[in-house]
Amino acid sequence: MTSIPLLLTLCVLTVVGFLVGRSKALAVCAAQGGPGALHSRPFYYGTLTAIWCAVPALIVYSFWHFFQSTIIMDMVIANLPEQIRSLPEAHLNLVVNDIKNIVSGNIVSAQISPAIQAAADHYKSFEKTAQAALTVIITAMAIVATTGVCLKITPKLRARNHVEKVVEITLIACAALVVFTTIGIALSVLYESIRFFKIVPVHKFLFGLEWSPQLAIHAEQIGSSGMFGAVPIIFGTMLIAGIAICVAVPIGLMVAIYLSEYANARFRNVAKPLLDILGSIPTVVYGFFAAFIAAPAITDAGNILGLSVSSASALAAGVVIGIMLIPFVGSFSHDVIKAVPQSLRDGAVSLGSTRSETIINIMLPAALPGIVGVVLLAVSRAIGETMIVVMAAGLSAHLTANPFKAVTTVTVQIVSLLVGEQEFDNAKTLAAFALGLLLFVVTLILNVVALTVVRKYRSHNE
Repeated sequence: MTSIPLLLTLCVLTVVGFLVGRSKALAVCAAQGGPGALHSRPFYYGTLTAIWCAVPALIVYSFWHFFQSTIIMDMVIANLPEQIRSLPEAHLNLVVNDIKNIVSGNIVSAQISPAIQAAADHYKSFEKTAQAALTVIITAMAIVATTGVCLKITPKLRARNHVEKVVEITLIACAALVVFTTIGIALSVLYESIRFFKIVPVHKFLFGLEWSPQLAIHAEQIGSSGMFGAVPIIFGTMLIAGIAICVAVPIGLMVAIYLSEYANARFRNVAKPLLDILGSIPTVVYGFFAAFIAAPAITDAGNILGLSVSSASALAAGVVIGIMLIPFVGSFSHDVIKAVPQSLRDGAVSLGSTRSETIINIMLPAALPGIVGVVLLAVSRAIGETMIVVMAAGLSAHLTANPFKAVTTVTVQIVSLLVGEQEFDNAKTLAAFALGLLLFVVTLILNVVALTVVRKYRSHNE
């Protein structure tokens, strides 16, 4: 039995276990004189039975699914002829790959060795036997668990407490998984960044004014032969993100204020879903808009005004990213403003405040923590945008404050450094991890600053 039918069978057994446990609880209720005789509702007894039916079986299934290929391949290799088993490790790995290709149907050669074909047949035989044994074991475990829990269903069994404990442990495990995943990502990026900084000094990376990593491609070149100054990339990232935020935040906030305070319900019910739809448009669509409409329009406008505007400019990328972020800022800011209690509006109006005074003095200050969070998310999205920058601003790393010139960003350079088959043993490739670490630190600083501003504003109001 393959994985999908086996999991479906386990799902069916789990549902059956729930129904059996619930029926047993109802039977105990009837025998003891009513629902009040049980500690918990019958639903919890059924849920407890289903948990014991599914969880141990899933643990066994996951363990076997993870180690199955290794265990079976070790058994197959042990049955190979001595002259094959005594091959060097590199040659033996090629034999293992051939066996796997034959088993999966990806035959790479018309001439197959009888020994390798026999090994592939053994692998298939072992795999079928293992699947059959796993099916029997999981089914037996589910049946035994269901039976065991049903036998323990008594008026004194605290089923609700057990179920809530399982839910609590599950939630803790999910939260821990998120935390450890984040820590693992940060540590992996830090490890590769340290390798990079052993080749290129930290001060040259952080304060260097030229970025040209393509000079350090070949193995015979040393990392310092390339120019890895990250200042042009950082400045380009901040320039584009700043332009985007200057476009997105004022317009997005005005949209949110209008929808929440001025628009009637009929218009709001149409405009709010449209905002959400605009916010879900793929960024590559905005990239085409930037490359074929926004950038040429800005160039033509610059020529009319006598300005020298590059065909790929930071202004074009920043404006289009800002347009992309307007629905995001407007939709979330609208939700934040609408979450302010109606009593604050009524109190301000009862004291004689006009609608604009209520918005400026009451609504926006009350919604400021949420608005700061929305702006921070918009900044993160602007910093992390790649496709629009590639299509509108280019790949050239120029240290300039002129928004009419071509610049690049950290994320674009990370992508360009990791495109294609790369070996993680040179400064050119490892520079992507250093840029990732730099982006992580900048984002962390932005979060700390935003939290500090919100905390000071709250304490000032209190």
